[in-house]
Amino acid sequence: MATLQVIPTKPQKTPLGAPLPEVKPAPRPKLDAEQEAKFKSLLEKARAFTEITCPKETSKSGPIRENERMWLTKECLLRYLRATRWSVDDAAKRLLATIAWRREYGLEEFTPDYISPEQETGKQMIVGFDKQGRPCQYLNPWRQNTDASPRQIHHLFYMVERVTDMMPPGVEALSLLINFKTTKQRSNTSVPVSTAREVLHILQNHYPERLGKALIINVPWVVWGFFKIITPFIDPITREKLKFNEDMKAYVPAEQLWSEDWAGNMDFEYDHETYWPALNEMCKQRREEKQRRWEAGGKIIGESEDYLAGGTKVSAEGVEYSTEAGKEDQKQVEDVDAVGEKLAAANLQDPEAKVEAAS
Repeated sequence: MATLQVIPTKPQKTPLGAPLPEVKPAPRPKLDAEQEAKFKSLLEKARAFTEITCPKETSKSGPIRENERMWLTKECLLRYLRATRWSVDDAAKRLLATIAWRREYGLEEFTPDYISPEQETGKQMIVGFDKQGRPCQYLNPWRQNTDASPRQIHHLFYMVERVTDMMPPGVEALSLLINFKTTKQRSNTSVPVSTAREVLHILQNHYPERLGKALIINVPWVVWGFFKIITPFIDPITREKLKFNEDMKAYVPAEQLWSEDWAGNMDFEYDHETYWPALNEMCKQRREEKQRRWEAGGKIIGESEDYLAGGTKVSAEGVEYSTEAGKEDQKQVEDVDAVGEKLAAANLQDPEAKVEAAS
C-alpha cells in the first residue's frame, strides 16, 4: 500500500516511518552455485550453535538464547560470509564472536533512560531515508553535551541498533550523515583517535556490510587530518562509501533531507521530550512485530529479514503468516506513528498536553 506523504506546516519533530513511495531498495545480488553451497554450509553450522563462550566475561557464557537465534537471519549469515570473503569457517567464528561481544558489551541491556542524557541535545538523530530506502542516522558532534565516557560509545551503538529496527524490507544498511561544523561553544568537533579506533573496530567486526553511505560535510582541516590518521584502519570497501562535502541531494531525497546545513527541504527541529519517546516506541513496536513473525515462522535460525520486516508473508521455510495477525501488527505500527504525530503536535509548554498525547 502506498505511503501518503504529508507535507508538514510545522517542523518535523518525530522520526519518519517510511521512505518516499517512489524509493525502491537496490535488488540483492543473486547467489551463484558456489555461494549458495557455502551459505547452506554456514546455515548448518549456525543451527548447530548451542553454547556461547564469552572470553572476557565468563559469567555471561551459556546456552544460545532465543533473541540470538532470531538475530541469526539468512541475510545476517550472508553479510558475515561476504565480510570473510566467503570463508564458512571464518564466518562461523565471527558470528559466535559477535554474539559473545553483544553479551559482554551489554548491548541489549541499554535502556532509553540510560542513553537519554547523551541524546538530550540531538547530537544523534534517526530521521528520513536515502534514495535506496536506507534509514538516515545524523551525527552532530557540534551538539556534544557530555564528557568522554563509555556511555558516549554506548549511545552510538544503541542508535545503530535503532537504525536496524527502522530498516524497511529489502534494506540491510544505513546512511550515516556527519556534520563537522563548529560553533563558538565547540570549535573542535573531532574525536580522540583511540575512540575512533574502538568504534571502527566494533563496526567492522560486529556490523559488517551495514554501512551504505557515509555523507560528511563541513570538514575542517583538523578533521581532515583526523581522517588521514584513521584511514589505514578503514578497509578499502568502506573508504569508497565515504562522500565529502558533496551535494547530498544526490543520495537523499530533498523531501527527507534535513534543511539545516544539508540543503534539504525537511524542516526538522529536535525536541528531546517529543523525539525520544516517539523513536523508542516506534522501534519497540517494530521489534515486537518481528518477534511475532519469527515465532509464527517456526523460530528458525536463517529466517528471512524481508519476512520479519513485513515485506512478504511467507517465511524462509514456506510458513504463511496469518493475515489477521498481520493486520493487527500493521494496526499497532500505525498506532505508534499516530502517537508520534500527536507528540509532535502537542504544546511542549503544557505538560498535560504531552501526557494526553502519549496516552
